[in-house]
Formats: sequence, structure tokens, C-alpha cells
Amino acid sequence: MSDVFSTMLGLGDKLAAHVLLAASALALGIIVALPLAVWASRNAAVARIALGFASLVQTVPALALLALFFPILLSLRAVFGEGLPTLGFLPALLALALYALLPILRNAVTAREHMAPGVLEAADGVGMTPAQKLRLVEAPLAAPYVMAGIRTAAVWTIGAATLSTTIGQPSLGDPIFAGLQTQNWTLVLAGCLASAALALVADALLGMVERGFAKGRPALIRGGASAALLGVAAALWATFGTAGDRNDTITIGAKGFSEQYILARLIGQRLEGEGYSVEYRDGLGSAVAHSAVASGSVDVLVDYTGTIWANMMKRTDNPDRDAMLEEITAWESETSGALVLGRMGFENAYGLAVRQDFANARGLETIGDLAAIAPQLAIGGDPEFFERPEWIAVRDAYGLRFAQTRNFSPTFMYNALQSNEAQVIGAYTSDGRIAADNLVILEDPESAFPNYDAILLMSPEAGQDAALVEALRPLVGAIDVEAVRAANLSVDRTDGDKLTPAEAARELADNLGL
Repeated sequence: MSDVFSTMLGLGDKLAAHVLLAASALALGIIVALPLAVWASRNAAVARIALGFASLVQTVPALALLALFFPILLSLRAVFGEGLPTLGFLPALLALALYALLPILRNAVTAREHMAPGVLEAADGVGMTPAQKLRLVEAPLAAPYVMAGIRTAAVWTIGAATLSTTIGQPSLGDPIFAGLQTQNWTLVLAGCLASAALALVADALLGMVERGFAKGRPALIRGGASAALLGVAAALWATFGTAGDRNDTITIGAKGFSEQYILARLIGQRLEGEGYSVEYRDGLGSAVAHSAVASGSVDVLVDYTGTIWANMMKRTDNPDRDAMLEEITAWESETSGALVLGRMGFENAYGLAVRQDFANARGLETIGDLAAIAPQLAIGGDPEFFERPEWIAVRDAYGLRFAQTRNFSPTFMYNALQSNEAQVIGAYTSDGRIAADNLVILEDPESAFPNYDAILLMSPEAGQDAALVEALRPLVGAIDVEAVRAANLSVDRTDGDKLTPAEAARELADNLGL
């Protein structure tokens, strides 16, 4: 447990970002919910529509709600201009504020509905105006119930905010997602405990305010509110108090698997050696990561040619790797101004993998050999694999129809193969576990999968920084696939020799002379 607590102590920046996001979303939820509750208490139709909408929002999984704001904001850019952020704080704020809406709104409306009629009639009898009745009678009576709703909303929001990692917003979800992908349970536990502790503290402080309203004790209200505001102020200072030192910070993006965490740290360590300050945006989905670097939310990203070709450019042909890279470079320059600095020297392709003993028993050498037995098998893939055009192309090229398709995180995908939860997986060819787990990648004679050369991609602004470009140029063509496999395995292994992504990156740099 000492490792967990020491890790928690290093999460100060993630905690501060989490506090600001959750507090902002809760505040926005309150600003929207309270006036809406007053209107709803005076109009039954408004009450039905507002509560129905808020309830509907709750049926949408938090992760999906966060992701939905990306295309919404992207479409709004045509109206508000390129300055409108599509990733990070804004979409997370809007999604979480919607999540906070229901408990506040429902409690406020219910409190008004259950007020003693005699009290309201008395207020009317003494000639109070509607504004006076709201301020002097309804608000004080409803306050304890409203605070109970705010407490519930706060706990929900703090928990859901961990998912904002997936859209590029720093939070306590960062260590949770990173730990899950690298099987670093200390990191996972540290993130979970920090999030739970924050929720308990927020609930306790807001509970003081609730009791203060219920018992008519202003000291409790002031004490709880002051402590909560002090925490938010501390988070503001931690985030923005040294903003002057962050003007030259380079943001490095990483998708949600071990290789990406390692390469991001390799890039970061190199830039730190050149005098740059760096920060990381980990756990991004492919589409989010690419949009982040194209829009400048992320400065540097390792991406893959096949991913850009099929998913971003929507191309279905499969040219040779040099022609593909040339077209991708031109497309990136024309559409966003992003710079393709070059290939890193290795390929991390998708491939269908099976256990060696299973392949021997079934006589499997190519993907085509799977077609006859696929209806008896389950295939596993990462969370986005079965929606990618590459999978659809392979499925159709070979006529693959599996009995079941199952989604796993990239790390657990290999565990599923070993435990026979899946008999085939959409593996990464540069993953060290292919050799360690005695797996075989089935040949693709139809070339249905495109090539996936790893490339260094820089945002439009970063690509114009000559010093930054020169600092990264030594990485072009410098990394071979065997070195990457060894680095990936050193992070994914579960024995005592397991390394963190940062340690693996340093070892990789040493082995390659970087």
C-alpha cells in the first residue's frame, strides 16, 4: 500500500484538473437547473419536458455522452470559427453538466411540490410578490432538498469525470486508464482511491451546507462552502499559478495502448533533454488523437499510416507504403496543415492472431483458412476494432463470419486468447506478447490490411517550429520493430521485471543510441 500512497502523492496536477472540471460542471449544472426548476414548479408541461430530458440524459453512458460532444462541437466550428475547442475541457464540461442536471432539478421540483399549501397561501395572504415569495419562503424551505440533490450530483460528476481522459482532458482517469492498459494495478488503485477520496470530501463538505440549511445554522453553511471554495481555489492556483512557466510546454498525445505510452515518453524525454517542458494526453481514441493534433490540442503524436488512410481519409485501395506515405503527407498538409515528419522505422500493423497450438491443430496458416471454422469461434478486438474500415475490408475479403465478436482493452485482449474467451484476436504485430505468448499472426494473402508504418505527426503550429522539428528529427527511421516489441513486453509483463512506460522509454533510447 505504500507504493499506492506514494503514487497518489504524485497525482497533484491530475487532482487539480479533476477538481476544476468537476466543480465547473457542477456549477454549470446548478446555474441551469435552479431557474429551470422554478419555471417547472409553475408549469406542469415544462416540468414533464425538463425532467424527461434530464432522465433521458442519464440513460446515455457517460463515456458515450463525452464522446458525442466531439462531433457536435466539430460541426459548430463552421459557425463559431476554428477557435472553438473540440477536445479537452469544453466537451467534458458540457457533458458532465448535463449529467449533474437531473438530481438537482428533480430535488428542487420535488421540494416545491411538497411544500405545505398553507405556507404558500399565507405568503400570498400577506401580499408578497412572486419574487418575495420565492426568496423569503420557497427558497429557504427547498434549500435542504436542493443541497441533497447537489450532493448526489457532485459524487456522480466526480466519478464520471475520470472518463474525460478519453477526450483529452487531464483528470484522475489518466492513471486509471494508463494502469489498465499496462496492467499497473498500483496506478489503477491510486487513481481510484484519489477519485473516491475527492468524492467523499466533496460529499462531506456539501453535507455540512445541507445540514446548515436544514437546522438553520449559518455557521455550518459558511464552513462547508468556504472549505469547498478553498479547495477549488487551491486547484486553480495549482493549474494556473505557474502558467507563465507553461507557455513553451509541448503536449504529446498517446492512444490507449502500451506502445503509445512508451513512444510518448520517449519523445517527451528527448524534448526535456533539449530544454522543453512537456505534458502528456494519454488514452485517446484514434479519431480523437488525430483530431487533437490536427487542431493543435496536441503538438506531437505517433500515428500509423493505415489508420489515417482508412479511417481519416476513407480510402479503400491499398498502395505500397511509399505511395501511401506521400499521399498522407500531402493530405495532412492540405486539410489541416499538420506535418508528417517521417516514418519512425517500424510497422505496427493489425493482424489476426491465434495461439500456436490452436493453429497447428486446425491447420491455420492464412486468414482465408479461418473462413470455414469462423462460425464456431469467438474473435476479440480492441474497443474500436470492429467499427474500423480495415476490419470490414478483411471480413468481406475473406468471408469471415464469427459466432461472436467481443471487445477488450488491448491488454486484456491477449489474456482473453490465453483463457479461451476468444480464439482469434485482432492483434498488433509489434506487440511483444505475440512471441511471449507463443502466438502466430495469420498471413494476409489478399493484402486486405493496409500497412501501418509508425509516423511522427506534428500539429500545424508545432510543425512550424524549426527547433522543435530538429529536436525530433533524430527519431525518424531510428526505431526497429524488435526494439519496440521488447519495450512493449517490458511494460506488459506481470513479473518482477515489469517496467513503467517511462522506464521502458529510457531503456529503448539507450538500446537504440538515442
